[in-house]
Amino acid sequence: MLEGAKSIGVGAAVGIGNVLNSLIHSVARNPSLAKQSFGYAILGFALTEAIALFAPMMAFLISFVF
Repeated sequence: MLEGAKSIGVGAAVGIGNVLNSLIHSVARNPSLAKQSFGYAILGFALTEAIALFAPMMAFLISFVF
């Protein structure tokens, strides 16, 4: 169970890293769209975190129900 939790955390960290990496690249290419890019980055960050929070919740629900 602990190994699964670790892999969920690593997956979320990689996803957030990819979102922030894309933000840095997009602002470097077109600085005039920094505000709009930041909004999209926050949305991507939130969706990545939501998946990271829903996965353990579903794992606990499945383990306690079945």
